[in-house]
Amino acid sequence: MPRRPPKKPNPSLNLSGHLLSLESLPVPLDPAILFPRQANVELEIGCGKGLFLSTASTAVPERNFLGAEIVVGYARLCAGKLAQSQSTNARIIHGDALFLVRSMLCDACLVGIHVYFPDPWWKARHRKRRVLSEAFLDHAGRVLRMGGQLHIWTDVEDYFQESILAVAATGLFSKPRDEPPSPASHDLDYRTHFDRRTRLAGEPVWRAVLDRNQAPPRGPREHHPQSLSSTDSRATSADRFD
Repeated sequence: MPRRPPKKPNPSLNLSGHLLSLESLPVPLDPAILFPRQANVELEIGCGKGLFLSTASTAVPERNFLGAEIVVGYARLCAGKLAQSQSTNARIIHGDALFLVRSMLCDACLVGIHVYFPDPWWKARHRKRRVLSEAFLDHAGRVLRMGGQLHIWTDVEDYFQESILAVAATGLFSKPRDEPPSPASHDLDYRTHFDRRTRLAGEPVWRAVLDRNQAPPRGPREHHPQSLSSTDSRATSADRFD
């Protein structure tokens, strides 16, 4: 089924306080500078309709939440929700989340990274586009502080198992722990819209949370300016069928 275009935010809303463009940000980037209040920052890779970003920032007001979404319509939709709720601790970047993590973020600047239901890119020739590659995970370990957490949820068991093996190969994370879902009695109780759809359909979801250990990051940070215009990172939208 073709993905429906996202709804447009209310045109009366001013999105400038919540929507950023990747090209406008400094390198290296400390994400703390993007918020009016100093606090620990968590990053969501691919925000879809913005359910996690909006609910988590409300539930945990003592932290700042940053999202990165490559599809401009969904980035604007998410920014509209944050503007509507007048959130002060959540912002969304329109741009390639993989480039952001691999080539822009400074070391040990995050306390959490969330990757929910990334596109599995089923065809073998497209596997290189998967978000949860060893190269990305190396940089996830670089930008996470010691004790920071990497959250991975997917409905594709093979992808989950391959991702856990790739995480282990970095040597930067503890053994995975299961992350049980919270009981849900309302649409907003789910982690993402795709989480809701999958669970209501009675289909399994594989979940893990991994703690950043004390091992030093591996290798130098990569710089690939051409990635800003690349189309090979379309998997950065998490709610891939919404």
